[in-house]
Amino acid sequence: MGGRLSSLDPMEVPVPELHLLLDRDPYLKPHEREFRRRYAVMSDSLERIEKEFGGYERFLRAYREYGIHVNPDNSVQCVEWAPGAQQLFLTGDFNQWNKTSHPFTKCEFGLWKLNLPPDDKGLCKISHLSEIKIVVRTQSGELVHRISPWATYVVKPPITEGLTYKHLFWNPPQSERYTLKVKRPEKPQNMKIYEAHVGIATSEYKVGTYLEFAQNIVPRIVKLGYNAVQIMAIMEHAYYGSFGYQVTSFFAASSRYGTPEELKKMIDVCHEAGLYVLLDIVHSHASKNVLDGLNLFDGTEACYFHSGPRGTHTLWDSRLFDYSQPEVMRFLLSNLFWYYEEYGFDGYRFDGVTSMLYHSHGMQGFSGDYNEYFGLGVDTDALVYLMMANSLLHKFHPNVITIAEDVSGMPALCRPVSEGGVGFDYRLGMAIPDKWIELLKTQSDENWNVGNIVHTLTNRRWMEKTIAYAESHDQALVGDKTIAFWLMDKEMYTGMSLLYGSNDIIERGIALHKMIRLISHSLGGEGYLNFIGNEFGHPEWLDFPREGNKESYHYCRRQWNLVDDDTLRYKQLNDFDIIMNHTEEKYKWLQSPPAYVSWKHEGDKLIVYERAGLVFAFNFHPTQSFPGYRIGVDVAGTYVIAICSDDKQFGGFDRIDKSVKYETQNYSHANRKYSFEIYIPSRVVLVFSKV
Repeated sequence: MGGRLSSLDPMEVPVPELHLLLDRDPYLKPHEREFRRRYAVMSDSLERIEKEFGGYERFLRAYREYGIHVNPDNSVQCVEWAPGAQQLFLTGDFNQWNKTSHPFTKCEFGLWKLNLPPDDKGLCKISHLSEIKIVVRTQSGELVHRISPWATYVVKPPITEGLTYKHLFWNPPQSERYTLKVKRPEKPQNMKIYEAHVGIATSEYKVGTYLEFAQNIVPRIVKLGYNAVQIMAIMEHAYYGSFGYQVTSFFAASSRYGTPEELKKMIDVCHEAGLYVLLDIVHSHASKNVLDGLNLFDGTEACYFHSGPRGTHTLWDSRLFDYSQPEVMRFLLSNLFWYYEEYGFDGYRFDGVTSMLYHSHGMQGFSGDYNEYFGLGVDTDALVYLMMANSLLHKFHPNVITIAEDVSGMPALCRPVSEGGVGFDYRLGMAIPDKWIELLKTQSDENWNVGNIVHTLTNRRWMEKTIAYAESHDQALVGDKTIAFWLMDKEMYTGMSLLYGSNDIIERGIALHKMIRLISHSLGGEGYLNFIGNEFGHPEWLDFPREGNKESYHYCRRQWNLVDDDTLRYKQLNDFDIIMNHTEEKYKWLQSPPAYVSWKHEGDKLIVYERAGLVFAFNFHPTQSFPGYRIGVDVAGTYVIAICSDDKQFGGFDRIDKSVKYETQNYSHANRKYSFEIYIPSRVVLVFSKV
């Protein structure tokens, strides 16, 4: 956007707390100029909002003005941004689809406005749920139909009418509107996130609904011990199989799960259950759809996007926003405030941040050299947008949490904007699931390098918080495998019954599944995330209805009947998730400083570390159990077992006497002042707490 501070020598730009960042990591000092330059561009952009664009209130709540709204007198006010259009019109059921009877008036800066007075009876001329469209006269004179970018309710048409989504005017009578009633929970300091997709959260062969999720899934999440739920695929997407990542209508909550009012009810139910609700927000790109998307809205290739090659993500086959445009900033920032204020979402997981930050979209790979994060390869416009988004969200809604999906490891991504950072609260620890899949694909567990596992789980930037997760939702999709499938594969179809004895593959799989989850949970970050169904080792992939599977929902659901069956071993994996999360809630290791790893023994395959006053001991050895194994601790006293993965309840063999108390000895070990001896069987994790 340009401005006052940008014209200065960057070294003259004041950044309030930059010294804290540079003191913490002196290797960033050579890039001080770039930190100051970025901050200057962001500050100037914020200043322009205040001075040139009507102030924060109007800019951030543009959703109240832009699009199509009913005024108190039942007139309709329409505002659109279409700088490349020759003329705009409004058409729909209300005017019998006359394309040109209701023209917009052209205003400055590419804006178009239309006021539609009430009818003779003083009623709104556009009725609730009637269809409407924008008609654009392009520069060539052609009249084309478009959906308003600010549409709040769009629906899939009957199959006889094609595939293009329809904009239905959402203006229910006051008696049918849902008002959020429940106070938001405080943002958790020990984030345990249950990542969920409303549509697949049903055992039935159909698309699940908001209300079904509220009734059936929220109690499961609470019982499991998660304190946050991350909802995927809410922003409307015409292609269901895109998992919600090819957004067509940014302000429309997906109608395939229900109405806007029902989504508000679902969020209220989450809040009443104490769950903090995150929205998986997609501001990194947009669907290429024209008739029901943003693409070519005003008849030009640009408008919301870059023109030319810069405007297309070739790998994702999608359009890329031009973050330098004030109206694009208005659209996206208002979108964040819309979902927070209208629907009650508490925070955001920003999708595709790596793609936004770099002109290469991160496809070049990263070595960790700091020069990769500060050169011409960084997209300043996108970076400044993210700085502004985080700055403004935290300014106006201090309870908000933002999470970046970033694989690059950009320094200061998760430090406050006042330090010159990008302002996210957390980044996803994307290297962790990659490491587990690499190991499961390429090595048997007797060859796992425990030092390398520990390095992956602890290799994160100091004081930049990480959300750890053992597996990503992408691994649940057809064509890939979840951890449970990598470990047990086809044996899951015949070997998970408790009625037919043991199965070596299943025993190994269940043991390692528990260990992988707990070591990721307790060592990998300051938050933890699990994808719906993975907590009990859901046995099958996700395959959305498509032509190739004859539009089947067979694999597009979660089989809750499996975990609810006491005769199947899925319940054992589920119960381990419960003890894992509830123990964390008691001791809060996620909000404690990173663990101190005292022991990594390659021959024994043993890892020992301390965090939040607990001692974690993992024996990854496939065959060797160890009696009298000495582990070091730094706090003397009596210890007892808080978690034992060998409990029969969790699919183990009950080889541990949990009544035993472990007294420390004044015997230093592993660079710790004290120690005690334990018996730890193969493929078992033990967690000790001090009495």
